Amino acid sequence: MIEVKKAITLVILLCSFFTGCTEKNKIQQPPNVVLFFVDDMGWQDTSVPFWDRLTQFNKTYKTPNMERLAQKGIKFTNAYATPVCSPTRVSLMTGMNAARHRVTNWTLKPDQMQPMELNHAVLEFPEWNYNGIGLDSLTPHAAYAEPLPKLLAENGYYTIHAGKAHFGAIGYPSSNPINLGFDVNIAGHAAGAPASYLGSDNFGNGIAGKEVWAVPGLEKYYGQDIFLTEALTTEVLTALETPVNKKQPFFLYFALYGIHTPLMENNRFVNSYREMGLEEPEARYASMIESMDEALGKVMDYLEAKQLEENTIILFMSDNGGLSASSRGGEKHTHNSPLKSGKGSIYEGGIRVPMLTYWPGITTPNSTEHTPVIIEDFFPSVLEMTQTNLKNTVQTVDGKSFVPLLKGEPKERGALFWHYPNAWGSTGPGIGSYSAVRDGDWKLIYFHQDQKLELYHLPTDIGEQKNIVEVNPEKARALAEKLTIHLQQVAAQMPVNKITQKPVPLPLSILQ
Repeated sequence: MIEVKKAITLVILLCSFFTGCTEKNKIQQPPNVVLFFVDDMGWQDTSVPFWDRLTQFNKTYKTPNMERLAQKGIKFTNAYATPVCSPTRVSLMTGMNAARHRVTNWTLKPDQMQPMELNHAVLEFPEWNYNGIGLDSLTPHAAYAEPLPKLLAENGYYTIHAGKAHFGAIGYPSSNPINLGFDVNIAGHAAGAPASYLGSDNFGNGIAGKEVWAVPGLEKYYGQDIFLTEALTTEVLTALETPVNKKQPFFLYFALYGIHTPLMENNRFVNSYREMGLEEPEARYASMIESMDEALGKVMDYLEAKQLEENTIILFMSDNGGLSASSRGGEKHTHNSPLKSGKGSIYEGGIRVPMLTYWPGITTPNSTEHTPVIIEDFFPSVLEMTQTNLKNTVQTVDGKSFVPLLKGEPKERGALFWHYPNAWGSTGPGIGSYSAVRDGDWKLIYFHQDQKLELYHLPTDIGEQKNIVEVNPEKARALAEKLTIHLQQVAAQMPVNKITQKPVPLPLSILQ
């Protein structure tokens, strides 16, 4: 009898041991990461309210899967990108602030600035890093860095890129995501927009004059009645089968081309918006938003069906504020209201974007975080989430991990900085050459052409309607000093005034 009891005890102990080991291994299994990155999606382009109230925009757009993700995780109401695409994407991949990496405008043609930068009436713009990310120190006019996917791949991750790349100029290695450390590249190249969203147009391939913009690698969908977002989603779900079958952790960077121009309708969704009475550009725009949301939902459905959801982190972000200066219906510069202006602008409409994060077992469901964060923060955050060693990268990392915020641990981010010594092309409020800082509730903007400072208290003036530099000169001076120190520390490039032939002075000096 004693021997039987000993045997039973031994079995119980062994079961406990192996169960414990199984649980331990389960806990130690590295999490998968899905970074769902939308192009040109504004703070208001969703049915998820990122303000303290529901707006008419929130009531117009249909994004049930964003709502679903928000209910699972955290909604960030003060998340920021840069005002245009390439600077944001380079900051994401390198952890550097745009003033430091100097890819301050959008990239495309090799070894040259943008045409609108060459004939400015007042400013001569610096030779910024128009070739994008550099993979060695010898690449001219490029930001030398060790990219995020490369570091993740070295940590055992299977890395997938899908959609818009826009990391480097035509002909340079960084124009191909494979060279940044991705195992798979689906339809990514140098251009930042598609020639066409329609499979019936072959996504722009074969259209004269559109060669640069034609989306590569989707030949199987040519001639089909399929929207680009749907084709990309199909390819993504197929690509995921490789790491899933291998039981290898994966990093999926799903960077949609939409909702960038050209504004083209997804015929599966557009009619309901026309029936609402939206004018044609806005109906097409809304159908592109809903198509984006469907893609998010299909990825989430896949994770659930494969029983991967409990070990997959989902991050949702946009690369800049919503387009409002051109191509849209209705009144210009109002499409992100109550935020002022839109893409290309240093006002909130150009830089504040929707952000959602879901980390199973870590994030509190249906919660909201008001602490400001910025795009370069994703780099150290993803590395921390995946227990990937940041090590001594060749670049200086400016981003700060927001992992403590995901765990419910209060943490001040510190000041956020923007620097755009360039010309975008369109005109409108806050569109130009500028630098800016947000510190806590306060935001200071420095416009380079007229050397003008603007100060706003965002909680009481989210629409940046009242410049209070003269009302609060002490705060203006303190922020001008903070912005100046940052620009000096990163050796930020400044434009030259063509009249004086001198560099535009740093913001603090104009208050002396």
